[in-house]
Amino acid sequence: MRPVDAFDAKADALAALAAAGAPVANLQVDRTAQGYYHPGRSGVLRLGPTVLAQFGELHPAVLRSLDMDGPAVGFEVFIGRVPAAKSKGGRARPPLDASALQAVTRDFAFVLDAGRPADDVVRAAMAAEKGMITDVAVFDVFEGETLGVGRKSVAVSVTLQPRDSTLTEAEIDAIAAKIVANVEKRTGATLRG
Repeated sequence: MRPVDAFDAKADALAALAAAGAPVANLQVDRTAQGYYHPGRSGVLRLGPTVLAQFGELHPAVLRSLDMDGPAVGFEVFIGRVPAAKSKGGRARPPLDASALQAVTRDFAFVLDAGRPADDVVRAAMAAEKGMITDVAVFDVFEGETLGVGRKSVAVSVTLQPRDSTLTEAEIDAIAAKIVANVEKRTGATLRG
């Protein structure tokens, strides 16, 4: 079992915001979390200028003051700041439209500038094939000498959900090529070999 990290806290914050009716697909991520979070291992989720949540690893000084061995993660959701859902004919959310076909998951690792947020990779991958990609999740971020100075690796898992027919290997490869091309174009990243 792996230890929890800032991405787990972000996922939990996003789930809580989604349950509260926040438009999670429109949220932006930046690194301006409060000082009790670890700089570089934390962030905020905002809708325009409004911060809806903070997440990340707790700062080592906070852990020491609590006499805790670290790392530890947490998140805060500001429910009162979530905008009211827009009315759609009396329904809060659309009915479930599940596919009877098996979803396909593919993993990619990209090398990019260390200062670029991992969320940029997620958004670029998600936009590559909007009708087929249902989820993109970061599962690893690595920085090390092997990548070069000022570089990091961001690994994402992409879920494809066919609607009409089972995907062939050629169709999966074509979508994978679109994902790589879009991430490279939008972020300057390269596929990690």
